[in-house]
Amino acid sequence: MVVLSLPFEGRWLAMNSPARRVPSHGTDLLGSRYAIDFVGVDDRRRTATHRDWGSYFGTEPVERFFAFGQPILAPADGRVVQVHDGEVDHVARRSQLSLVHYALRQAGRLRQGVAAIAGNYVTIALPGNDTFVSLVHLRAGSPQVAVGDVVTTGQPIAECGNSGNSTQPHVHLQVMDNLDLSVARGIPLAFRHFREWTGRSERSRVEESGIPGENSVVEALKP
Repeated sequence: MVVLSLPFEGRWLAMNSPARRVPSHGTDLLGSRYAIDFVGVDDRRRTATHRDWGSYFGTEPVERFFAFGQPILAPADGRVVQVHDGEVDHVARRSQLSLVHYALRQAGRLRQGVAAIAGNYVTIALPGNDTFVSLVHLRAGSPQVAVGDVVTTGQPIAECGNSGNSTQPHVHLQVMDNLDLSVARGIPLAFRHFREWTGRSERSRVEESGIPGENSVVEALKP
């Protein structure tokens, strides 16, 4: 198991957590067996500032979502081995109508290749160069690192976006054993030193190491 730091500051909602099921995203494809998603929220667990007609019947601008443009941090020390940029940030989709239309195009996105699924991403080789962590769906134009850069835990590397296979701004994180996603296998992961709110409880607990539960809100703690 690889233990990482949370790749952001503030409160984020954990979704598609391997604490709920494995494979966490319902598939072993593309090294995603233990992947986890995080969506930025406020202290009321809202992912966006408000709702309007687009929230229920159409699409929404990504700028209203708390996660969009938030700094994404290196979750570990390592060396940057992949940077992909140039994919657009899509409009957000929370309405059932727009989500059905989006789901029907999923097979087509898979056929288009990794960029259509991952959008913009940064991959870091962890010490030993046989384990890799990818941060996915980054904001177009936001990567602040290049291949070959050495990064340290907590260093800003990009911003949260809505590129690739994403219906609202969030960051997808996964650990894998190979840069070739056609053969990569997912590796179990955990996070260190964070506060977690489960369910709708206002009470929290401090986890020194663990996997956030599904629909838990987490916040990184300072060392």
